[in-house]
Amino acid sequence: MSSTTQLNDKYDFKTIENRWQQRWETEKTYKVDHRSDAPKYYVLEMFPYPSGRIHMGHVRNYSIGDVIARYKRMQGFNVLHPMGWDAFGLPAENAAMKVGVHPAAWTYDNIEYMRNQLKAMGLSYDWDRELATCRPEYYRWEQQLFLKMLEHGLIYRKETSVNWCDDCQTVLAREQVIDGTCWRCDQAVVPKLMHGWFFKITDYAEELLNDLDTLTGWPEKVVTMQRNWIGKSVGLLCDFPIEDSDRTLSIFTTRPDTIFGVTFMSLAPEHPLITGLMQGKPQEQAVTAFIQETILTKQRATPDQELEKQGVFTGSYCINPFTGERIPIYVANFVLMEYGTGAVMAVPAHDQRDFEFAQKYGLPIKVVIQPEGELLEPSTMTAAIEEPGILVSSGEFSGLDSQTAQKAIIAAAQQQGCGRPHVTYRLRDWGISRQRYWGTPIPVVHCDRCGIVPLPESALPILLPGADTATGDHAPLHQQPEFIATVCPQCNQSARRETDTLDTFVESSWYFVRYTNPALSTAPIDTEAAAYWLPVDQYIGGVEHAILHLLYARFFTKMLRDLGYLTIDEPFSHLLTQGMVIKDGAKMSKSKGNVVDPNELIEQYGADTVRLFSLFAAPPERDLEWNDQGVEGASRFLNRVYRLVTGNVDCFTHPAAINLAALNTASRTLHRKTHQTIRRVTESIESDFHFNTAISRIMELVNQAAATTEEPIDQAVLREALETVLTLLFPMAPHICEELWQLAGHADLLENMVWPAFDSEAAKEDEITVVVQINGKIRSKLQVPADTDNQTLERLAMDDEKIAQLTGQNKPKKIIVVPKKLVNIVL
Repeated sequence: MSSTTQLNDKYDFKTIENRWQQRWETEKTYKVDHRSDAPKYYVLEMFPYPSGRIHMGHVRNYSIGDVIARYKRMQGFNVLHPMGWDAFGLPAENAAMKVGVHPAAWTYDNIEYMRNQLKAMGLSYDWDRELATCRPEYYRWEQQLFLKMLEHGLIYRKETSVNWCDDCQTVLAREQVIDGTCWRCDQAVVPKLMHGWFFKITDYAEELLNDLDTLTGWPEKVVTMQRNWIGKSVGLLCDFPIEDSDRTLSIFTTRPDTIFGVTFMSLAPEHPLITGLMQGKPQEQAVTAFIQETILTKQRATPDQELEKQGVFTGSYCINPFTGERIPIYVANFVLMEYGTGAVMAVPAHDQRDFEFAQKYGLPIKVVIQPEGELLEPSTMTAAIEEPGILVSSGEFSGLDSQTAQKAIIAAAQQQGCGRPHVTYRLRDWGISRQRYWGTPIPVVHCDRCGIVPLPESALPILLPGADTATGDHAPLHQQPEFIATVCPQCNQSARRETDTLDTFVESSWYFVRYTNPALSTAPIDTEAAAYWLPVDQYIGGVEHAILHLLYARFFTKMLRDLGYLTIDEPFSHLLTQGMVIKDGAKMSKSKGNVVDPNELIEQYGADTVRLFSLFAAPPERDLEWNDQGVEGASRFLNRVYRLVTGNVDCFTHPAAINLAALNTASRTLHRKTHQTIRRVTESIESDFHFNTAISRIMELVNQAAATTEEPIDQAVLREALETVLTLLFPMAPHICEELWQLAGHADLLENMVWPAFDSEAAKEDEITVVVQINGKIRSKLQVPADTDNQTLERLAMDDEKIAQLTGQNKPKKIIVVPKKLVNIVL
């Protein structure tokens, strides 16, 4: 090869990348097995929804994962790095309907297209483990897990309120309700009570909360988000007798110390006691109208929209068991049925929300907690005082501090038989029913004689009708009579299939387990393979999944452990939440019109350039600001590496051994830079995967190796530097590095090389510059050996000619030494 010709040519990335991608695929380079003596490392990016095309967010996410996978292989780990498709769900159903094709056809076409895109990026996946959640060989095992959970009491069915479009005859997700109407047909959406299936995730609430303390490899903000979502509250469950009735109204409060200050009750609009409370009362019509309006308003509101606090009197009263006072019962739009009991004791003086409600409706405000050193008067209060303090107007508990009073009042309630200590959670059971087509059919039947009957495992999978041929009716299952009609497995009489499908979060809650042996045809999970590979060592994905997906995956892991499939408590040891890709000040999206197509970039610059830019532009946890010049810069750098290596191929014929004693200054400098780079790149990767700084270090080494020097560079030193560049850069830009490695005459693949170790002695600087100050002002500089100790630095500073002239006969008060940086002489 002519070094002169190569020096002026740009490298042919299309040919190079195609050659190596074909070789990796043909030789199954990244295929792994759990039967290995090597330490394992499982790196996983959240699998994509097959929308049709990958975007720059995908490129960034998968490039991060691929660098980690390649780096760990070079460190000697047996690395599992799989890929699959989160393929069920309403978006596919809607998109298919829009273009007039079957959801199966739309989904599988997208998978094929996106698979080719990912392969064009040179990602080191074990493609033999590829799975798609919409395939029967995946969801049949999900159906079996459903039956196991049902058998162990972890699933139940109950009636719940849903958003219903009568015109489309379907349930709508909250985001499909636009200004109170159906997004598809513009008809008014109404609340409807329907039966649905629920997973008992609340059975694991305490463990899910406590085990957050073990997730030291997760971002603290994600742990906090999960902790808040679970929302543990400790307090008093207390019964307030309803006036002129044998029923009671149960409330939960975390502030039992304020129970003497209750002036009204607030109930959620869905509270089951409301009908009895308002029945026959003059307020009945107004309460009914208020409830209907509140439910509709909540449906139309966005999730983060704060509604004006409103309520209506039911006409009924309850009795405060501690004071005997009559307490009016209101329905309020801000009370959630999902939290506590759906009933809240209102203490306006010590809760801001109650304070505002009381002012609006002219309700009493009663002070029962006085902050230390203050004397509150209800008539002068402009806001609630929510801090703890000393109890007043609280009977025998007056004079106690809040903390002591809380325990005493709970004990008194228990003794009186009206209450008890209680723990509640914000976390609700997981509603998994979806009244759609494109999802996993639930494997039970409804029989008029036998009730709800689970199907035998031998009947699985319950196939989604028409999905195998991607033809025929793909209406919601409850609109498909041929699917519904079946036979009861217990009595052999006519029965009806369950027409709900599973929430797509179910598929993504255990896919990482199935990856450990996705070809297993006898059970959902290969316990031996799962025991070897799990937990996932490094999980990578967007922070938008910080709550639900991660929480559900944690729940599933614990549930599968209890069913005997797994031996671990948590699914993901380390979590990296990468930032978004931003262009023109906004997240890239079609709606914003600021999308950059990765296909076009790969076509113009090559996969290595696109990968390198996505890794170099920002630390992985930060948002990446798109920059066209940054892509150009990454391309120029790779071309420079190509020219540098091909222009110096002769150095690779020299022996690798370096004679340190014979090195000139330029060669010694490059040798030192090489080992410093190995150290710094390794530290950058090991420290939170800061690939941007790692790439910067490699660029510095390339600059040093390409620098013109007066002295000739020792060829063994140059060879070491160039081989180090290729080895360190390989995880980020694998195609070009593997190509140059072969051009340099190596028989072995760079893929199989060991990550280099640095020589700490070689990495030491020969000399460093130390600043000398007098009273904080720079007066001189010293060139000293890098390992000079503090005592010697003091002596050299005082002996320095400039310093000696300035200090004269003055004896320093003290001398401050910052090792390897400065000496400050204080006169």
